[in-house]
Amino acid sequence: MSALEAMRAGDWYSCLDPALEKLRAAAREAVHAHNLAPPEARMGADSPLASLFAGWGGGAHIEAQFHCSYGCHTTLGAGVYLNAGCVILDSAAVTIGDGTLIGPRAQLICADHHRDPKKRPLGIERAAPVTIGRRVWIGAAALIMPGVTVGDGAIVAAGAVATCDVPPGATVAGVPARVL
Repeated sequence: MSALEAMRAGDWYSCLDPALEKLRAAAREAVHAHNLAPPEARMGADSPLASLFAGWGGGAHIEAQFHCSYGCHTTLGAGVYLNAGCVILDSAAVTIGDGTLIGPRAQLICADHHRDPKKRPLGIERAAPVTIGRRVWIGAAALIMPGVTVGDGAIVAAGAVATCDVPPGATVAGVPARVL
């Protein structure tokens, strides 16, 4: 099994694999172009990221500065808005539903590094998908951790760290995030 196949299957893999580095290099090029593009060129299908991403819904908009690790595993729904400084580490599928708003410096993280300190320097990690429902609001500097699903209409407060699924319509806050 290749590192890419293992990554997509949620198995342990080395992120130092040359094929994965090639994918990350393509993402860096697109992210760089996006971050240097004028504001009108970062909207919709004109964004340099639109062809990199797995899906780009109508009216989706990502402010600069933005970073993603692969891009090819990320799907944006219609009308999604990502504010400045957002990070998506999409070593697994990241799905963001229609009408979702994500605040500045929020991070969606799929990568989970190995617990064995001898394996971490070898780039051994695994990835779990992040799924964000429709009409979700993720506040500034919130973290959504690997494997977390945020249900439709939920709110993740600014600075919260979501380590578990967030029920639809719930508001969570804190570290770790808890339902209010």
